[in-house]
Amino acid sequence: MLRFAATRLVSLGLSLIAASLVIFAVIEVVPGDPAAFMLGLNAEPEAVAALRDELGLNGSRAARYLSWVGGMVTGDFGQSYTYRVPVSQLVLQRLWVSLPLALYALGLSTLIAFPIGLIAASRRGRPADYGIMAATQLGVAVPNFWFAMLLVLVFAVNLRWFSAGGFPGWEAGAFAALKALTLPAVSLALPQASILARVMRSALIETLGQDYIRTARAKGLSRRQAITRHALRNALIPVLTIIGLQFSFLLAGAIIIENVFFLPGLGRLIFQGITQRDLVVVESVVMLLVFAVILVTFLVDLAYAAADPRLRHRR
Repeated sequence: MLRFAATRLVSLGLSLIAASLVIFAVIEVVPGDPAAFMLGLNAEPEAVAALRDELGLNGSRAARYLSWVGGMVTGDFGQSYTYRVPVSQLVLQRLWVSLPLALYALGLSTLIAFPIGLIAASRRGRPADYGIMAATQLGVAVPNFWFAMLLVLVFAVNLRWFSAGGFPGWEAGAFAALKALTLPAVSLALPQASILARVMRSALIETLGQDYIRTARAKGLSRRQAITRHALRNALIPVLTIIGLQFSFLLAGAIIIENVFFLPGLGRLIFQGITQRDLVVVESVVMLLVFAVILVTFLVDLAYAAADPRLRHRR
């Protein structure tokens, strides 16, 4: 197990290096001068040059890349051009919105998808299976931002059970904060639950056709016992893959939902950084999100090895 984890850690490190090079190169080729953008169209060239020197934009690209990477390793993400505060401070403030939102949505998605997938697999070819598959197909097809606006219209405008947007902060209490995150979490969770339920159903159906399941049934186990005792664990490998990918998507890809509900999260911070040409914020936050995606992939690999010990011994 240790050798398996060490191999994955090396792969994680190489992926981070490659990602940092790509992110820095993409940010560098974006047209426009942050200093000129901050000072306006009528700024004097001397003032622009002085601001570029203050922001460290006059150094070579290699020196700036090494300074950026070295700072991230030590926890120094630089200073925001726009907000004039450390980027790490901005990230910590926004992370307390994006991370609970992602976990909330992932929890809802898993709670919805697992029983639905089990029911569809155990009733394959029956009306319940056809109804569940039709509902999940609709959930996959509907864009989450459209579903979010529909939730706002029904539960915020008409019923007034929730607010239409904004975040009161955790200092207002856990109940108030979670209530503000409920509609965004539901709008993110239902499409992901549809995908996860379909994968769960397919994995279970494939597993139920294996010889050891037929042997278990021949020994007297009921269909439900065969599913819960034997098939479910072996069907978890593709499901774990989807759960890991969904968490990465929910953490890094909720930009539209955060803008729909006016949530001060990481996605909205990236959007604001792009519109304001705050390149330090954009590249640092994107790098952190890439690190989160790679870390989740590493944890999913470890979960694979725990679910299926054969993977630990493959060369």
